[in-house]
Amino acid sequence: MAAERRRRAGCGLSGLLLRVREEGKDSIPEHPYLYETDVEISLVSGSCKSPIESFWNGSSAMYILQKATHNEESDSMEESRTDDAVYAPELLPKASPGPLALSVGRAKQLISLYTMVQNPNMTYLGKSDLAVLPLLWVRCDGSDPQHTCWIGAEPLKAGNKVTGVNIYMVSCDGPTADKTRFANLEELKKEHKIRHHSSVVTTKGFARYELIAAAAIEDTTAESESNIYVDITWNGVEKILETPPLVSAATLNIVLESGDPRSPVFQLYRELQFLLALAEGLKTGVTEWPEPSESESALKLVQEFLTDLKKKLDGDCISGNKSEREKIKCDTAAVDSCIKSIFGEREDLDFTEQLWCKMKGVSSYQELIDCFTLVIKSLELGEIQPWIHQGSSSFLSQLIQQSYHGKMEDVPLSDITPIQMLLEIGLEKMKKDYVSFFIGQELATVTYLDYFISTSVDLQEQVHRVQKLHHMLEIIVSCIGLLQFRHENLFPLTQICMQYYKENPLNEKHVFQMPIRPALVKKFYQNDNPEIWKVEISSGHGQKEVKTTWQVSTNAPVEHGTANNSGLFSDSTVNGSSEERLYFITTTQCSQVQFT
Repeated sequence: MAAERRRRAGCGLSGLLLRVREEGKDSIPEHPYLYETDVEISLVSGSCKSPIESFWNGSSAMYILQKATHNEESDSMEESRTDDAVYAPELLPKASPGPLALSVGRAKQLISLYTMVQNPNMTYLGKSDLAVLPLLWVRCDGSDPQHTCWIGAEPLKAGNKVTGVNIYMVSCDGPTADKTRFANLEELKKEHKIRHHSSVVTTKGFARYELIAAAAIEDTTAESESNIYVDITWNGVEKILETPPLVSAATLNIVLESGDPRSPVFQLYRELQFLLALAEGLKTGVTEWPEPSESESALKLVQEFLTDLKKKLDGDCISGNKSEREKIKCDTAAVDSCIKSIFGEREDLDFTEQLWCKMKGVSSYQELIDCFTLVIKSLELGEIQPWIHQGSSSFLSQLIQQSYHGKMEDVPLSDITPIQMLLEIGLEKMKKDYVSFFIGQELATVTYLDYFISTSVDLQEQVHRVQKLHHMLEIIVSCIGLLQFRHENLFPLTQICMQYYKENPLNEKHVFQMPIRPALVKKFYQNDNPEIWKVEISSGHGQKEVKTTWQVSTNAPVEHGTANNSGLFSDSTVNGSSEERLYFITTTQCSQVQFT
């Protein structure tokens, strides 16, 4: 009877896992599936955030099993399964406050069933052609003495055939600052040798250091995920928490959100925000105008600007007057003094670009119309003959070219026309700002930038590409200002960013990665504690390889918790001191089940 119940349970689980996998091929299901009455099953793909990423490096699809959110049965009810078990592979509405864990005993049952249905020798299951399922992880409540928080199972394959299963037991403890609770490396190696009957083991280290903490570069008034950190790996670990040797392999990781008020290009960011507001207004018909300036209005600035040009045309003012050029530079600079040495001021601003700098503070639709009315009237009367860049394609540039010949078409300043006119000149000006930086710093060529400044796409897409340029600028400027990177490091980073943005939409949560030498950033971490430090002990080769991993991390390795292990994550310090960094301790042990 027990064998029959087990067979039915295995067939039910196998069928549901296959269904979840098939339905998840095109898109990940929005809600989890219910197995029996107490287990939720979700499929997590490589493109989704993995709940086990803190201790597992794999990126392939996986099943995540956890306690059903509606199920409030006790562990004793979980452990007893009747012959009337219900298999209800239904979609559940996901309305839980957070993931719930199963008892360790129930998790082991599920892993046992998964292992059984993967075994090609289990012919009595009635399956002649067994499909290889993705690996499976079960959330555990840590109620056992080892504080097990996850149990995983990974099929071992030879071609399309499953030859065995790796079983992973993940236990966690902490947080603690008491280093006497940390493992001893030699003892870990000894335990691994005994458990796996091996005489030779190898060790591999991993450490993650936060180079620029999020708090140092983010706007403290708003939540931000900005961070710059380095991941370092090396072979031949000699002791727990050792500093990585300089011969290690290192990867720089950058995730940066634009808009930090302390950024040296914040004024350029604000300029971009107004450009985005115009683009949104063009699309929806509703424009968010900036608050009126406490100093001079945009209309007054335009009036003064046109008056100066008229004087120059009349010969009342020397066009090359240095103080006037400096005034224009001060008025139009898109960056503050902190970055002037990096983001050089452009001295080739044409009429439309200077006009944008005056008009980017317009506070209403009426003021926008009034400004353009003044400009068009001056052009029609021949009071000004402004210079514009060759190749400028905005509507206002076309009117200026027409004015050279004394004849201009009528311009109805109504509906979306004035908004589009302002958007066009702002777009052209900002494109030249970014191009000037990347070419001036010898980080890209015009050809390589062509995708980002192309006018062959519609205005909305052009604005989107300028957003990408700004995000790349923020990344590069941060590396110059915060990490003191030089050209030899900035150039490959720029190429990585540009290649990504030629193929992907704007994503300020994307982690840009670049291999570097540890010596380049050692001064930022050599006296600091790591965010993660891990040693991997392994023996065997190929499918026979088994690993033991010991890790400390500042963040909890699990996002689930229950009343049964409320003490598992309690704060603890040495002698009541909170100065030492608190670490969670995670141990992953592997065992193998061979089918052949």
